[in-house]
Amino acid sequence: MSFDSQSANKKFAEKYEFNFPLLCDTERAMGVAYGAADDASQKSARRIGVIVGPDGKVTHYFPKVVAKEFPEEALKLV
Repeated sequence: MSFDSQSANKKFAEKYEFNFPLLCDTERAMGVAYGAADDASQKSARRIGVIVGPDGKVTHYFPKVVAKEFPEEALKLV
């Protein structure tokens, strides 16, 4: 998820050949709700990790992650 626009996220995903879409939070509502931003005026989000289970509930929360390493760490938990 990113505070960037759909077009910016699309370009980023294409550049890195992601096989999934990136979610946009341009109003920063989810970022604030999950603690990635203190308020909606924050320019960029902190790198956090949230794992949501099949029931829609948060199973793991990481207040600080290294984006490049987190996917592999997260897969060990599920």
